[in-house]
Parts: sequence; C-alpha cells; structure tokens
Amino acid sequence: MNLPTFKYHPNPIETGSIEASSEVCECCNSARGYIFTGGFYAKDDIDNICPWCISNSAAAKKFNGTFVDDYPLKEAGIDDSIISEVCERTPGYNSWQQDIWQHCCNDACEFHGEPSKEELANLKSSDLKDFLFKEMIDEDEWEYIIKDYQAGGNPGFYKFKCRHCGKHLYYMDYL
Repeated sequence: MNLPTFKYHPNPIETGSIEASSEVCECCNSARGYIFTGGFYAKDDIDNICPWCISNSAAAKKFNGTFVDDYPLKEAGIDDSIISEVCERTPGYNSWQQDIWQHCCNDACEFHGEPSKEELANLKSSDLKDFLFKEMIDEDEWEYIIKDYQAGGNPGFYKFKCRHCGKHLYYMDYL
C-alpha cells in the first residue's frame, strides 16, 4: 500500500513522523499499516491517526484539530489555503515546546527532519548568521550549543527547505 504524498512533508517515514504500526486509526477505524507519531492539537486526546486520514483532512474535520500550530504561518501572512494544507493535511513533527513551521518565498517550507551535527557545524556563514539572528543566539555560544548536539537531543534542531528558492531554514527548540 502506497502512502499518501505530502507536499510540505515529503519523507514522513524518514523523519519519524509516520511509522509502521498495526494500530487502528481512531478516525477511520482501520489498521492500515502506518500511524502518525506526532502531536495533534484537539480538545480530545487522539493517539492513533493514519496517514490517509491526515492527507484527506478527515482527522482534522472529525476531531476539530490540527497537526501544526497555525499562528506562526498566519503571522507571516501565508495564504489561508497553504495554512490549511500544512495544519490540516500534513503530518507535523515532534518538538520540545512548540512546532513552528518555517516559511520562505510566501509559502510554507518542506519539513526535512533533524539535521546532523556536521550539517549544523558546516552552515554557510550567511545562513548561520541568519539563523543565529532569528534564534537570538550569540556567535560565541554557537560552538558550545552544537558541541554535544545529537538528533533527538536537547536542544532540538529542525530542518526545512523552501520549495521555491531551495534555501534551508532551521528552527531550534529547547526542553
């Protein structure tokens, strides 16, 4: 069975947002072989949602919830149809405090998981300066921050890619 395609999260198995599972989806009541592992913002606790109920927005509609916080995208002036696609029809990702979906070129970016320590250490000077400015981090602190970094650790780093210009954007979150 082929997984649905997600425009803003092209490799959800690779990022760990979707994994193989025999669990039954609480939306469609089917065990389809895969389940979403991230958070779902809704009134009720919903633990198991299959990728198909994310893709067709059935889960968002049935449980009146979202997979991503829409506020950062709204603040950036991103079109409502894009916000709906990201928040209601795209698997989110697990972060320590809050998932903040990145944007560029008047569009939401693709999520590409957690970068490696080497990737962060080798950021181009201009990309690093942009990131440090956005995250309010002093350049002297940067080496200390990534010295012991490992994927899944604290702090967490999250990688996004602009669908238009190809620029990589990063987000950092602490426990």
